[in-house]
Amino acid sequence: MYVYAIRKRGIIKMNLYKRNLLTLLDFTPEEIQYLLDLSLSLKKKKHNGEAHDVLRGKNIVLLFEKDSTRTRCAFEVAASDLGMNAVYIGSSGSQMGKKESIADTARVLGRMFDGIEYRGFKQKTVEDLAKYSKVPTWNGLTEDYHPTQILADFMTIIEQKGKLKGIKMAYLGDGRYNMGNSYLVGAAKMGLDYRMVGPKELWPNEALRNRCLEIAKETGAKLTFTENVEEGVKDADVIATDVWVSMGEDASVWEERINLLKPYQVNARVMSFADPKAIFIHCLPSFHNLETKVGMEVYEKFGLNGLEVTEEVFEGPQSVVFDEAENRLHTIKAVMLATLKENL
Repeated sequence: MYVYAIRKRGIIKMNLYKRNLLTLLDFTPEEIQYLLDLSLSLKKKKHNGEAHDVLRGKNIVLLFEKDSTRTRCAFEVAASDLGMNAVYIGSSGSQMGKKESIADTARVLGRMFDGIEYRGFKQKTVEDLAKYSKVPTWNGLTEDYHPTQILADFMTIIEQKGKLKGIKMAYLGDGRYNMGNSYLVGAAKMGLDYRMVGPKELWPNEALRNRCLEIAKETGAKLTFTENVEEGVKDADVIATDVWVSMGEDASVWEERINLLKPYQVNARVMSFADPKAIFIHCLPSFHNLETKVGMEVYEKFGLNGLEVTEEVFEGPQSVVFDEAENRLHTIKAVMLATLKENL
């Protein structure tokens, strides 16, 4: 229904040609909304079987220092749908940062490719790739930000709730890394009533909090930081969480992190504080049962058969995690199309 409404009134055009997507801090609310509207339109085309291979002849490279299922598949399928060729380079597939500097690698890739996706560790790496390559560069995940995931999550919220502005959203868990930071930025930009719910020592850093509070003054967003679960989740329309130990962190942090975050597990009790029609989202992968190696190891050591979310919630009727996962494809496609095609 929402896609039809967008197409009926027409998408408000924004010129994002040759722009990078490094963090949503670099985009206006209107530009973010444009990408979301374009994503919804492209999803409709995909589901209707309408060809949209309008970037034929272009080539992109996918640089992965961190493995991923959704990010890699979304970029590769999106590139194919748009008519492009995608080259995947894993962590052992290049000399970037080892025998060749980031700057030199970027300048080589910029001569061969029309766009670069990077998924890895440092935010500075993706910034340097953009700076030296001179071609559109997209952040598929760094330690600091995960903008393509937030676009997919916000697209899912629009599909389920019809809007973003004023939506009450609670994020439970560790707010210091890419998902916590990016939810905060996205919520501030798009006018949400956003609650960061977790131990104070795991909130986003003060500089980012203050910057987002300044953005919120302009957009009407409401940003709350609380350690109180019931207060943070009360009447929420959207409940979100993420894994408690980020990719690349040492296994030694598990015990400390579990002790800190166990009260913030998304379970039936937590969902009962939210609006009865609330949805549950998760960027995935998720440790919600014992069917993963990590899940079993945690169970054997700590006796927990679910971590950040219980099986009951993850598989329950309020969960839209697989709609959200599919939407990675459509939002990534929109980003590439908007930044690679002139006069879209």
